[in-house]
Amino acid sequence: MSASTTSGTGRHADAAVREPVLEIKNLSVDYGFGQDPTHVLRQVSLTLNRGEVLGLAGESGCGKSTLAYAATRLLPPPGLITGGEVVLTDRSGERRDILTMSDAQLRASRWQDVAIVFQGAMNSLNPVFRIGRQIADAIAAHTPGIRKKQALDRAAELLDMVGISPDRLSAFPHQLSGGMRQRVMIAMALALEPQVLIMDEPTTALDVVMQRQIVEQIAELRERLGFSVVFITHDVSLLIEIADRIAIMYAGEIVEDAAAQDVYRRPRHPYSRGLLRSFPPLRGPRRELTGIAGSPPDLRLLPTGCTFTPRCGFSTPECSRIHPELGPTAFAGAEPDRRVACILHGDVGTLPPELAER
Repeated sequence: MSASTTSGTGRHADAAVREPVLEIKNLSVDYGFGQDPTHVLRQVSLTLNRGEVLGLAGESGCGKSTLAYAATRLLPPPGLITGGEVVLTDRSGERRDILTMSDAQLRASRWQDVAIVFQGAMNSLNPVFRIGRQIADAIAAHTPGIRKKQALDRAAELLDMVGISPDRLSAFPHQLSGGMRQRVMIAMALALEPQVLIMDEPTTALDVVMQRQIVEQIAELRERLGFSVVFITHDVSLLIEIADRIAIMYAGEIVEDAAAQDVYRRPRHPYSRGLLRSFPPLRGPRRELTGIAGSPPDLRLLPTGCTFTPRCGFSTPECSRIHPELGPTAFAGAEPDRRVACILHGDVGTLPPELAER
């Protein structure tokens, strides 16, 4: 599904309250221990506002899923969080760092404050238990004193909310289609009405028709329940349709962070521009698909300076020497909410025409 057909990009942005609900500050993650670990995330900072949909895009291996698992303290070994904060603002307005919570505090916060929908619903559901039991068990584990019938009744409500007949509570995961299994995972994640829903490529294995249905379902539920969403995918065209804001990741760093409409119409970072030119528009004149030559770098052997330099068509000698920091663009006055990690944006006069389109 190409989202380039939608002109209402960022349509919820004005409605989203500019109040941070989840702030990731300088988060760093290593894989491996000892003298030579691999730096998978390097001081990543992102802010999710209340009621907002934040899209996180990039090629496979850029660190998107690692960021989600680290932020929720679900990162398995040999992953190791080496620095940073993940500050959650709960419903009472209290700010707490997820990375410093005790096990009891973290257990209480999960599902009620932050829930996650994992990639691959079939692998996330237990194949030997019925759907109803799995949802009810999750509810009971976080709701002391609730009766089994109450938990099953709530499970039925949740299935109905995501467009599945409650009589499928007795079905096993293998008896459901891929789209229905993904909806079950969404229903389970919303069981305790969390403030933040993190979705790790929830539509990757689905056909385009089911992909659209899932995306529309998420948008409808977000409007109804008011939660915030971090939507992770490698498909930028999908994010343009559903996200208020898009953050582009490359080689373990954020290289551009801006409103979805701005990313679509005026990508500032060469990598963002390359991603957008990798899928065809369904409207307007035909254009050649150029894509991006080469592959993301080996995180164990990152190039000096800007990590995108070997694949960038706009690189200069300085790009191989200077590592750019994520900051305002050359058009900061007109784009106060956009951040780009590219040294070409330090001076309007040095910008290539393709990156300076207004």
